[in-house]
Amino acid sequence: MRTATEMDENVAEFLRRLVLKIPLCEMKPILEAWDFLSEDQLQTVNLKQRKEFLAQEVVLLCEKQCASLDDMALLDIVYTQFHRHQKLWSVFQMSKEPGEEIDFFDMEQFQRSFKRILQRALKNVTISFRVSKENSIWIRVAWGTQYSQPNQYKPTFVVYYPQTPYVFISSCHLRSTAPLLHQALKVVSKHHHIVQLDLRSRHLDSLKAIAFREYGQTSENYNSTMSLHEGSLGLEIMDSRIIHENKEEKVRVCRVTQEAFGSYPQPRLEFAQYKLETKFKSALGGGILADRKEPLRCLVKFSSPHLLEALKSLAPAVA
Repeated sequence: MRTATEMDENVAEFLRRLVLKIPLCEMKPILEAWDFLSEDQLQTVNLKQRKEFLAQEVVLLCEKQCASLDDMALLDIVYTQFHRHQKLWSVFQMSKEPGEEIDFFDMEQFQRSFKRILQRALKNVTISFRVSKENSIWIRVAWGTQYSQPNQYKPTFVVYYPQTPYVFISSCHLRSTAPLLHQALKVVSKHHHIVQLDLRSRHLDSLKAIAFREYGQTSENYNSTMSLHEGSLGLEIMDSRIIHENKEEKVRVCRVTQEAFGSYPQPRLEFAQYKLETKFKSALGGGILADRKEPLRCLVKFSSPHLLEALKSLAPAVA
């Protein structure tokens, strides 16, 4: 059985490791966002010393404040919010039964119910919440087992936007705990089903933009009759003797691209895959593929540092 002293040592070590991984240029903003140490205490922290000594100084300040494991979990959430791109996020969509209306959302009830559900299912689990400025709820869950304490160094992070069917989960949670987490999310958000969408990325904001359709694919104020002059299509005529072939086709391709993607920056995705299923048909009377009863199946994969922008520029480039 752990004593209070041993737990304090574990909290101090957890804090020390957290501080060590925070970049020096972000140390002050992250500690300020944490809002645990006072402004006067933060002024005493020497940010120009070696990281090891800086971490020890922060630990001593937090010990005077009787910092708990919950306080350290909140600091971990703040750090993750600053470095959300270091996580691989998956998108899940929840749904209600047909005809059900959106219920009034109560933050305190949400947190109480979420904790109660997980703690009833699993004795050793640590759960922390933080509401962001954009009104999303950040949930940190450190998982243990029936016989071991929660592993604070490999938590699951969940980002939920109240009164929406979408939730974003970091992919570090164990398969054995995923059903517990999904069940808790369904109950507290008053949904009946949850499914994982084929959307994964380290760019959480881009996933949110895609799920909530915030990107300007076909803007309402888009004028489909807008003129696309030659300069905008890269068809500048440098020499009067040069004649561009298929000029009308290039204009059409650029117009279709504009209608499909819009003029706004695209959400950032790095990977996409599509499952294709097709059958071969021939009017020439038979053949090996035409006689095949089973459809042809394949998996097409695309990858790029910025996939949607690459696809947007592809059609006009090859037209």
